[in-house]
Amino acid sequence: MEEKDKKEYEEVISSYYGEDQVTALVTFKIDTKGSDDVAGKIAESGNIEDVFLVTGDTDIIAKARFPNYAALKKFIVDEVAEIPGIKETRTFMVVTTFKEKGRIIRDADEDESKE
Repeated sequence: MEEKDKKEYEEVISSYYGEDQVTALVTFKIDTKGSDDVAGKIAESGNIEDVFLVTGDTDIIAKARFPNYAALKKFIVDEVAEIPGIKETRTFMVVTTFKEKGRIIRDADEDESKE
């Protein structure tokens, strides 16, 4: 991605989320020799709620909540970069939650939580 495209993407995402809380799912491809250590270091972050070692085309999936988009970006750019053994990450920001922790989320519930 070119620098201009990155800047435009950053502006769009920042304007969409503003200072709202951001929930994200982050996938990690890692050097699997140290999978327990890497998963443990990811789990140490205060923003991380869940960490799963999984099979398939990714090795670890983490669910996280951040106070805003800037905090998510800081986590990915600064904290994740310091963890040895991580080869690649992909970040998926949640747009709408339909069910969480076994509880169905209705539009009214979602609207009330933002107030």
